[in-house]
Amino acid sequence: MAHVEPANTDMNVYHSAPTKPRILLAASGSVAAIKFANLCHCFSEWAEVKAVATKASLHFVDRASLPKDVTLYTDEEEWSTWNKLGDSVLHIELRRWADIMVIAPLSANTLGKIAGGLCDNLVTCIVRAWDYSKPMFVAPAMNTLMWNNPFTERHLMVIDDLGITLIPPVKKKLACGDYGNGAMAEPSLIYSTVRLFFETREKSNDGGYV
Repeated sequence: MAHVEPANTDMNVYHSAPTKPRILLAASGSVAAIKFANLCHCFSEWAEVKAVATKASLHFVDRASLPKDVTLYTDEEEWSTWNKLGDSVLHIELRRWADIMVIAPLSANTLGKIAGGLCDNLVTCIVRAWDYSKPMFVAPAMNTLMWNNPFTERHLMVIDDLGITLIPPVKKKLACGDYGNGAMAEPSLIYSTVRLFFETREKSNDGGYV
């Protein structure tokens, strides 16, 4: 009787395992940045994560609670390793590295900067240099009257035209004591929204991770 070799069940022989998506998480200056470490933990279970924070957000971000494998970049790092032409520029390197960018929380101030094309810190420089063939999500957090301000509607229209996806705020009692719309969506919802988008797109493309 002829000897039949058993089938090789190691699928890696035929297909390399997909790499993890690369997610760049950014925090701007809102009280909701107290949830930024939680957000990083949510994503780091699934993706490679790097984090960026504005100077104002550092008042609220609990650095000690960030996942140990997540590097946090601030304005101080932007030009710290640049000495001459040819050296890497951090906001460009982070833009190249990321598959998706998520700004959560997005403050009213940073929303206005993005809509106006300003780039005066590391986060807004990344946004201004962003390749909009890649997804970007924002989760605003601000006082209810700031959210209802006519400028906010105008700014949201501008970022929508750029292709930036809004994860809307929710109604609750805010840190200032007011009740109304403007609280950042929960980190778990932000995570599930981005993951569902990514995996749905990958399935429709019938390919590996970007």
